[in-house]
Amino acid sequence: MSIIVGFVPTPAGEAALAAGIAEARLRNQDLVIVNSAREGALVDKSVAPDDVLANASRQAADAGVTARVIQPPYQHDLADEFLDVAREENASLIVIGLRHRTQVGKFILGSHAQRILMQADRPVLAVKADGGQF
Repeated sequence: MSIIVGFVPTPAGEAALAAGIAEARLRNQDLVIVNSAREGALVDKSVAPDDVLANASRQAADAGVTARVIQPPYQHDLADEFLDVAREENASLIVIGLRHRTQVGKFILGSHAQRILMQADRPVLAVKADGGQF
């Protein structure tokens, strides 16, 4: 079993990574850092540069956690693809970061995090980048 963390190069992604490392260490499990891009996209701000991903792996190693990075491309729906990865990796826990969004933004754009929270067949730990309110 492993813990998977959805990582994007944002404060919410960094918070998710820190929580994932802490949980992996606590549970004595490996960590799988997932950073996905839409297949065929020329530019995707959620894709972390190689040096950022190397630093994420280094943070885990410094904490005594075995980690690996995967970057599976997704075609249709990021939440579905992420949940598929959780099943394939036999994840005992999913860790995601949350960011503040307006009600209108949630309605128009939907929310990958919300879909992961509602559709996951295993525990999900959702963390915020700061102690601020939503």
